[in-house]
Amino acid sequence: MTSFIRLVRPARLLAVLLIAGGLATLARAQESAVEDVVDAVATYPAQQLTPQILYQLMLAEIAGARGQLVVSARSYLDLAKRTRDPRIARRAAEIAVVSRQADLASEASRLWLELDPGSLQAQQLVSGAFANEERIEEFTAQLAKALAQQGPNVGVTLMGLNRGLARIPDKVLIRRLVNELTEPYLDRPEAHFARANAAFVAGDVAGASEALDGALAIRPDWEQAVILKAQFQQEASPGVGVQTLRSYLGTNPESREARIVLARMLVASREFAAAREQFEILLKLAPEDRDVVHAAGLLAMQQGDRQAAEVHFRHLLNLGFGDPDIIRMYLGQIAEDAKRYDDALNWYRAVAPGPQFIGAQVRFAQVLASRGKLAEGRQHLQAAASAAPQDKLQYVLAEAQLLRDANRMEDAFEVLDEALRRDPENTDLLYESALAAERLGRVEVMEGRLRKVIALKPDQAHAYNALGYSLVDRNMRLDEAERLIRKALSLLPGDPFIIDSLGWALYRKGRLTEALEQLKTAFELRADPEIAAHLGEVLWMLGRRDEAAKTWREAAQANPDNTVLADVIKKFKP
Repeated sequence: MTSFIRLVRPARLLAVLLIAGGLATLARAQESAVEDVVDAVATYPAQQLTPQILYQLMLAEIAGARGQLVVSARSYLDLAKRTRDPRIARRAAEIAVVSRQADLASEASRLWLELDPGSLQAQQLVSGAFANEERIEEFTAQLAKALAQQGPNVGVTLMGLNRGLARIPDKVLIRRLVNELTEPYLDRPEAHFARANAAFVAGDVAGASEALDGALAIRPDWEQAVILKAQFQQEASPGVGVQTLRSYLGTNPESREARIVLARMLVASREFAAAREQFEILLKLAPEDRDVVHAAGLLAMQQGDRQAAEVHFRHLLNLGFGDPDIIRMYLGQIAEDAKRYDDALNWYRAVAPGPQFIGAQVRFAQVLASRGKLAEGRQHLQAAASAAPQDKLQYVLAEAQLLRDANRMEDAFEVLDEALRRDPENTDLLYESALAAERLGRVEVMEGRLRKVIALKPDQAHAYNALGYSLVDRNMRLDEAERLIRKALSLLPGDPFIIDSLGWALYRKGRLTEALEQLKTAFELRADPEIAAHLGEVLWMLGRRDEAAKTWREAAQANPDNTVLADVIKKFKP
């Protein structure tokens, strides 16, 4: 931790754009869509509902309703054998599964698959029943027969083959089965696609990519195969998948899915301008697509184009976005940044009770305080707390933050201390009041409250770090401080502020080379101005003054109002 009073803020929600979810998810989604197609094209016999059939159906349903599931499943199975109706076989299989009768479920699902060989659900049930070495060959033969009966629909069924085998736990075995079952159909691109999915799930990305090449050799413009290949490539070698999709879009500019995947890849690579360009093209193709409008608005906001972001977000509200309050929060933030404070207040006021409500009230109060109306801001938070006692803690913390921002530390401490008297073991109040006490120079109060936090919540990494850093900052009990900070790091590995604290502790102990290593790591993780201040000081003390000056200069350009950084620069370069 650099500044002892720095608050840990949540990250921006730009990750909303990364909706792609990963390669396996894409494959599963594609197969799920295929399953719907298979169900849609399935042909069922025109079954005449005779009195005898109706009577047996009623008996089966009544047995099921009375909890006699085995009787119900057997009745349905007997009827399915006589009618050869796959719908009745399906009902028999489903009830047998619920009744936990493995043999009965196996017999019913095999009949279902025989009567409806294209059903992925039937394939799944049968594969689950046969998922052992003794019966796997029997299952493979049955599934091969089912594929052969598909005729012109075999391509659709091949696309769902991996889903049909999903209940088999051995993924290498699934790949072997898929390769065996697709052997007669290698003149069809779907067979290669099925092999690609099986190879990927088995952990062979190179084999999956090679199988997709086989699919594309037969059908070069197949969007699904191109997208999946690009994702394989991007995972193995960042940038290659992007080029594959750009090339494909050059000849298929109307491909919406390929462009969406390209845009998300660019976001993942932090190429925000290029990603925004792709979303703007998508907007021209589908101006009413709410997901695309949302993404375009977020990217415009991230790039500082407030005007474009506001246009997109207002349009999104008109389209009926599923979470309008998060959009109102964005619009409020845009208005704040543009110093249109009345507009900002109106947007925050419009947020309804729900997940965004507390944040909106806090922002409302902060806008008032920033306009010199601190008392009104406090009153707003106090009124909100009275209206919702269950949320009082969050409003108290927000009021204390308003006072800290106004440099009224004594008042901030009193607000927290009063709340703490009502709830003396609340670790959030103890932690925040410790920060305020430190700023007021009440070191014993600060240390006592942080130690109480640790006693009440031994996994609270920030309490260990704050206590350790406070000791380092006063150049006292450095061995104990290092132990506290290392404990914090063990609880929260990779946190840049805790790594910075460790670097600063090592610097104070005279271990400059080790300190430099930690501080460089922290700065690479988070280019924070106060980490830059520490890093520059260690570089300076190591005699690397040009590097120190460059680090400070660049940090000051990005953070001109940071007092900690300014004080360090003044100390070494008066």
